[in-house]
Amino acid sequence: MSKDGAVTRAPGEGGRLLRWAFRHLAGPADGVKGAVQGGSAEAREAWKRDLAERKRYTREQRELKRAAREAARRS
Repeated sequence: MSKDGAVTRAPGEGGRLLRWAFRHLAGPADGVKGAVQGGSAEAREAWKRDLAERKRYTREQRELKRAAREAARRS
């Protein structure tokens, strides 16, 4: 915020009209098939495999940290 309390925006961020246009005219990207995961079925499957692998790794890391805390607590 600036000294007078007004919110300053970066140049090129747009004004009221541009924000209104994006909010009301552009709409969400939900209706575009494959907009997030990729255009092909192979790309979607690769994305799903990658996500599952990341979740598995995160779960393993949490379990290792939990085991280390409990081992430190017991000793």
